[in-house]
Amino acid sequence: MDREKTIIRTSILGIIGNIILVIGKIIIGIIAASISIITDAVNNLTDAISSIVTIIGTKISNKKPTKKHPYGYGRIEFITSSIIGVIILIAGATAIYESLLSIIHKDKSSHSVYSFIVIAIAIIMKIIIGLYFQKKGKDVNSGALKASGADALMDSLLSTATLIAAFIAFKFKIYIEGYAGILIGLFIIKTAFEIIGESISKIIGEKIDPEFYTNITTAISENPEVFGVYDLIINSYGVDRHFGSVHVEVRDNISAKEIQQLERSISYMCFEKFNIIMTVGIYASNTNSLKEIEIKEKILEILNEFKDIKQTHGFFVDIEKKIISIDVIIDFDCSNPVEIYNLINNKIKSLYPDYNIQIIQDKDY
Repeated sequence: MDREKTIIRTSILGIIGNIILVIGKIIIGIIAASISIITDAVNNLTDAISSIVTIIGTKISNKKPTKKHPYGYGRIEFITSSIIGVIILIAGATAIYESLLSIIHKDKSSHSVYSFIVIAIAIIMKIIIGLYFQKKGKDVNSGALKASGADALMDSLLSTATLIAAFIAFKFKIYIEGYAGILIGLFIIKTAFEIIGESISKIIGEKIDPEFYTNITTAISENPEVFGVYDLIINSYGVDRHFGSVHVEVRDNISAKEIQQLERSISYMCFEKFNIIMTVGIYASNTNSLKEIEIKEKILEILNEFKDIKQTHGFFVDIEKKIISIDVIIDFDCSNPVEIYNLINNKIKSLYPDYNIQIIQDKDY
């Protein structure tokens, strides 16, 4: 709830600040007949609308899970960021369109000292709003707030360009404000595509952050009953809302009771420390006989020949039933994983023709 209140409070302050800027810039822009100032005002208006969208998205994303959506509504925040990106994109396109009309019609602005004062105040306010939004965005891990903060800081640079264009028109009677408006529009569009791209990437599903991965696997490995941690998969359903699964390697003579105790211990730790609802699977450390060790070492020698294999785990051999099973992770960049899979299978089969070879191809999640 504190996170929700912080996002809403920050967004409301942003709306108030941007509305003040919109009113001031439109008045000065109309008086001075300056397309770049009016364009800048439109950009500030879209910032205010973005903050409204952020508030709505935050409210919806914090709805309680339902039977239809048991994972909650956290991903609404990613959609919110995409909508903000679209709003910014429209603002950029509008700025370029109006600026082109200004150039075609050869509009001339008429600035006064008040124009420069208003624009200078706007630059300072935008820097303050941008830094404030980014700080709060980092504090509560809000992509929408961070995007709005980055946009505000970009606006301060664009307002500086507006100020320079206005000064040139005032001092030298050279009217480049239409071109400045186009430049502002292009920067706005660039920012929009970056925000939309990042949001869509999160909606599609990104690979787990390497540092987060290391922290989780290290914490699980600290359990003395765990010999290895593999197949960690984390699915994000919003900010700090994660569901995951992992395999841990344990001694093969562990009892069912001990397995349950271990699984509960790991699951509880993952929830308490990382806020992840974790499902735990088991691999047996299957190297208790010299024959098993010998088979494993020979298979590892074969696998080490392939540079595209990033990891092997889950080795298991059943000498009585003649089964050899092992999991391999092949690099995503590998051009022909099927060929590698077949080569591995054939090489192991040539060494152990009587065995049923089971090679499980894992993904590098």
